[in-house]
Amino acid sequence: MKIILGFVGELSSGKGTACQYLKEKHQAPSYRFSTILRDILNRLYLGITRENMQGLSKIIREFFGQDTLAKVIATDANNDKAELVSVDGVRRLADIKYLRELPGFYLIYLTADQKIRYERIVKRGENDDDTKKTFEQFQKDELAEAELQIKETAETANFTINNNGSLEDLYRQIEDILKQVKK
Repeated sequence: MKIILGFVGELSSGKGTACQYLKEKHQAPSYRFSTILRDILNRLYLGITRENMQGLSKIIREFFGQDTLAKVIATDANNDKAELVSVDGVRRLADIKYLRELPGFYLIYLTADQKIRYERIVKRGENDDDTKKTFEQFQKDELAEAELQIKETAETANFTINNNGSLEDLYRQIEDILKQVKK
């Protein structure tokens, strides 16, 4: 039976790192909500900033429906032939609407202290505006519409990972969850 692990968590809590680990260790393809947004922004020659992605996401959801991106991700994950698939960037309950209908779907909440997450986002520099971000800007980013539903969505998680520790600790927790869901 296919296992689909969805990851929800605040900014830089480790969602991408968890998915990268699953890809490297278990050859698990990863589907990411922000990939769709990045593709569109790149095609429009617009900067890949958190503000642009949040604005585009809002426009898509308002025009096409709150669950539009969720349909795409669930369809992609379901159609993938791999036995283990990960989904990065779950934020809203609407994001898991269709994933929850798939057998073998589990939601994992990744959490880490705010200061640790801030240091990670600046170091990672994934978006155009991340490396120059102040702690105050980071705190403001966490109040954006896209981030406000994370706690509510996290309350529905099947598992929680505290990601304040080392990478090895994160990987061990992921492996423990895999053992549980494979039973």
